[in-house]
Amino acid sequence: MFTISAWQEILNGFDTERMISLLMSAVPALLCITLHELGHGYVAWLLGDNTAKRAGRLTLNPLKHLDMMGFFMLVVAHIGWAKPVPVNMRNFKNPRQGMALTALAGPGMNLLIAVVFLFLYGLVVPVSSASSSTAWRIVLQLCFTTAHLSLGLCLFNLLPIPPLDGSKVLFSLLPDTAYLTLMRYERYGFILLYLLAFSGVTGSIVSRLLNQALNALMPVAQLGAYLGKMIVM
Repeated sequence: MFTISAWQEILNGFDTERMISLLMSAVPALLCITLHELGHGYVAWLLGDNTAKRAGRLTLNPLKHLDMMGFFMLVVAHIGWAKPVPVNMRNFKNPRQGMALTALAGPGMNLLIAVVFLFLYGLVVPVSSASSSTAWRIVLQLCFTTAHLSLGLCLFNLLPIPPLDGSKVLFSLLPDTAYLTLMRYERYGFILLYLLAFSGVTGSIVSRLLNQALNALMPVAQLGAYLGKMIVM
């Protein structure tokens, strides 16, 4: 996770290679947060809430979903967030269920992105190995970076810490009184989230989960590599 020591490391060793690495993470980060928030808004719309649509958030325009600090954290620390999509749970036929499904839509979209790009990564590996072109190596790096960022964003948002998506799913399992109270005060969860983020606690948890998730999804990349070898042959 991004800690104070990490800030110092960047300030001391900021060079051209580091700049290129950050730029290579910027485009995948924009894709991951845009589709994450679009997933929230689209599922809310399907369930009867058009708040996100009226706010212009059912769009692929990344600027509509961008939170600069969250984007910066995602690019640099590989853990971040976007501008939350507005949702009015009173528009759902079943408010608590609708809120939980809407919350899960964002991480679900990120999981789908990770699977797709891990497959593409495996597909490109044989092609890149058989070619001396720098372009293929860049494509390879972009595929893995996108999968890595998207999976990390998925796992980070599933943590049961308000206002992350995992907390909304957890809250939906609580009694009505506790649910309404926690939802009312979830905005203050950002304080706790920032403290945990900068202390490195959330980063440590997500890093362990991310390694396990990547290992579990490795067969997807292997399938892509198998098909890639057939193409090269």
